[in-house]
Amino acid sequence: MKEVESMFPKARIPYGTWGSSYFPAWQTSVLAEVNIAQFAGESMAKILGKRKIPRSVLEYLVIGSTIPYHWKFWNATMVASCLGERLPGFHMEQACATGLNAAIMAGAEVNAGTYDTVGVLTFDRTSDSSVGVFPERRTYRRTEVISDVWDSFAFDPATGGAMISTAGVTARKYKINRAEVDDLTYLRYEQYFNAKNSGFLDRILFPFDILNMQGRLLGKVDDDYGVRQVSLQSLRGMFELDTCITGGTQTHASDGMATMLVASPEKAKELSLKPEIDIQFIGKTEVRVLPGFMPESPAVAVQKLLQRTGLTMDDMAVVKNHNPFAVNDAIFAKVLDYDWRKMNQTGCSLVWGHPQGPTLTRILIEAIEEAVDLGGGYALVFGCAAGDVGIAAIFKIS
Repeated sequence: MKEVESMFPKARIPYGTWGSSYFPAWQTSVLAEVNIAQFAGESMAKILGKRKIPRSVLEYLVIGSTIPYHWKFWNATMVASCLGERLPGFHMEQACATGLNAAIMAGAEVNAGTYDTVGVLTFDRTSDSSVGVFPERRTYRRTEVISDVWDSFAFDPATGGAMISTAGVTARKYKINRAEVDDLTYLRYEQYFNAKNSGFLDRILFPFDILNMQGRLLGKVDDDYGVRQVSLQSLRGMFELDTCITGGTQTHASDGMATMLVASPEKAKELSLKPEIDIQFIGKTEVRVLPGFMPESPAVAVQKLLQRTGLTMDDMAVVKNHNPFAVNDAIFAKVLDYDWRKMNQTGCSLVWGHPQGPTLTRILIEAIEEAVDLGGGYALVFGCAAGDVGIAAIFKIS
């Protein structure tokens, strides 16, 4: 393995100190009924308990979410209370980049020596998303009412267009072939179900019971509800909403949470389920491309990160991304001259959905677990985010 200097030499991700809920599609589970921040805090406590990690080791909490929830003003302090600990903390967000940036922010806190152990907790609920009323004196109506999720998806302030149009226009720019996108999507579903059937996802995803106010069982969150096996024939027959974009070749909104710990090297060995495994932060970058070309931004971010670190795609043991549109992967393969068949071996958000905040946290956890199965190596994790933003990070598992 090529040696590269770590961006945070004094920070590590302790192996196994992580977990995620399943990501049921919006309105398909009882997560549509709950305060997602409370669910996330309580679920983090349960995951740490299952991992036999005392919550008392936590010194700070970095939370990431993008959709307003009840009592959001209190942010990390409220979530920490739901976790059962009185911790200081910080809330951050940048659309779909949130889940990866939260882990990076935790690494920076630990590397600076501010804390020995930081908890990362990301979550979002797209079901029944909040509606905001905004005084806008510059508009004719003087007051704007915005549904946080759907109106945001439908309007990019930089272009005035909907998010789906960014996929179509970028597909045309790179002359992506519809048949290739259908083939790619079919493979992504195969990869997900292979990982699920092999038991790989059971190492990462935790089922949860949801109780009502009286303490009675309201329901269970024990599957990525909304994910169905597809055939290549059905994908080929779907109506094209924009160039190379169909209902089958884009992700769906969902609900969920994901969590992990970041710690000093000494504390990481103490907390790790396998102390012999060392997980380092190697590098991270974000870019912004021209308005309306969001699906190309991850490829540009990866190019910049590889140039900065001196690594190449051949050095990557695991390549995994947040791909709300299948064309993201086709564009990435074209820009980086990389075979998209080698990516996302254990599943991806194109298939299992997109609750925004925790999406890239789950992807990062899956990437690390996959690298461990391969005997270590570099894991490249990347994705796009609203505002034509691309984010990419490399981790070293040894």
